[in-house]
Amino acid sequence: MGTAGIIIILSLFFSAFFSGMEIAFISANKIHIEIEKKQEGFLASILTRLTKKPSKFIATMLIGNNIALVIYGFFMGDVLMNWFVGVVPQNAFLALFITDFSLLTQTLISTFIILITAEFLPKVLFQIYANNLLKLLAIPALLFYILFSLISDFIIWISDFILKHVFATSGDEVQLAFSKMELGDYITEQMETVMEEDEVDAEIQIFQNALEFAAVKAREVMVPRTEIVAVEMHETPKNLAKLFTETGYSKILIFNDTVDNVIGYVHSYELFKKPKTIKSILLPVEFVPETMLIQDILNVLIKKRKSIAVVLDEYGGTSGIVTVEDIVEELFGEIEDEHDTTDLREEVVDERNFLFSARLEVDGINENYKLNLPVSDEYETLGGLLVHTLGEIPEKEVELTIASYRFTVLEVSNTKIDLISIEVLEDE
Repeated sequence: MGTAGIIIILSLFFSAFFSGMEIAFISANKIHIEIEKKQEGFLASILTRLTKKPSKFIATMLIGNNIALVIYGFFMGDVLMNWFVGVVPQNAFLALFITDFSLLTQTLISTFIILITAEFLPKVLFQIYANNLLKLLAIPALLFYILFSLISDFIIWISDFILKHVFATSGDEVQLAFSKMELGDYITEQMETVMEEDEVDAEIQIFQNALEFAAVKAREVMVPRTEIVAVEMHETPKNLAKLFTETGYSKILIFNDTVDNVIGYVHSYELFKKPKTIKSILLPVEFVPETMLIQDILNVLIKKRKSIAVVLDEYGGTSGIVTVEDIVEELFGEIEDEHDTTDLREEVVDERNFLFSARLEVDGINENYKLNLPVSDEYETLGGLLVHTLGEIPEKEVELTIASYRFTVLEVSNTKIDLISIEVLEDE
């Protein structure tokens, strides 16, 4: 291999380095970078200098890439021309491209090579492993950052002058800022590094819950209609007191004729007033749609000093109820008291077989048991997953394969699925 060939390979290598570092700097998680900068050591000091002024780093990489491309084009043209003359047979048709269209031919070939080896492949690779490669190649990046410092400062000065005096903008004053998505991605990365047998730190879990909190709707946290405890308005206070004792609840909904016509609720302490009718101790209840965000519901309940709201479907019927406790649990996890009952079944038969109540949420199962069941906005629970897939409530012993899991319905009623077994299938 001659000198020209070595120079061409080196120019392609440096072009790939510069274009890759440019996309890595843009794609890297800014929170990850900031945390690395806070660590003591040589690498932290390098990253601090490189990211002090992002526009200068980008300008440096662009300058280096352009220099590499110019050198590549200069030597590649001569190599291709010599190759054409020495290898291609001398016939009239090919001679036309060698003599009259040589520049076009050289451009097409050299452009194809540079796009594959120094643009597309390195940018894809550096984008996938942006955080790691940015740290790994920080030292050579700093060398070029210092080498091209005067040139990049001059280019930035010219661009700032044009931006301020021609486009009337503030110039290069972009600061390193974190987005909610980057914060979420960083938390997700930390959770993925936790081994299956280890527990996720409570702080990390709460942080992730807080990031997702703004997008959670009422239908995702409500107690469904089928599990609501409510009584008719004309029921006697004595029977209502008995129901309070049996359920252990502090609040019970009151309806008129049908549960779709909820008119309020009764708090257990109201029974100490020894009322003659339920109507005399009835308290007003808030109504919210299924699609309302729980953060908005929480604000409404706090402002009106209420702790319970009835969730309505699109037709105005009762879809479920949501309490302040249900909303708070979305942030801090399950809050159990002496009246809570854990009748939802969660059983690990072996490493590939599980028994779950259909009422359990798919997200919770995936998180707690390291499964990868499909999630969707169309359903929340395991039973909802099966009903959504089949389009109907399945019969007992029905088997269904979804992705790499076999579901078997073990218990079912006329209106809902109760118990499901899941088998993790062998990878094919």
